[in-house]
Amino acid sequence: MPSAALPGAGGQVRILIVDDNLDAAQSLTEVLRAFGHAVASAASSREALALAEQDWPQMFVLDIGLPDIDGYELVRRLRSLQAGRSALYLALTGYGQAHDRVLSRSAGFDHHFVKPVDLRALIAVIDGIGAAP
Repeated sequence: MPSAALPGAGGQVRILIVDDNLDAAQSLTEVLRAFGHAVASAASSREALALAEQDWPQMFVLDIGLPDIDGYELVRRLRSLQAGRSALYLALTGYGQAHDRVLSRSAGFDHHFVKPVDLRALIAVIDGIGAAP
């Protein structure tokens, strides 16, 4: 159950989490579902591309250090598939140096979060989408 101390008043957001660490992906999926969001997860970039084509989410939360296609390339591919569909792209990674943030921004990420995620900051970004008309 979400803590009353955390924000979470926005509407439901469709989110796809992509992380090859299954425990991390599942934990974040459960937390975000507890906040009322529709969350799916993928363990690989290829799986993420297939899921996105089936049901385009409003937000992608992507690990950068993925084994098949790294998160930088994945965000580029997803943006090329958008075809008029909007989405917000968040990097959630262990790479937290200033250079890593520059790389993620240039690849096409809207936000860069370092693991372990600051849940308050993540929920604030999600609420911004859920509150949009």
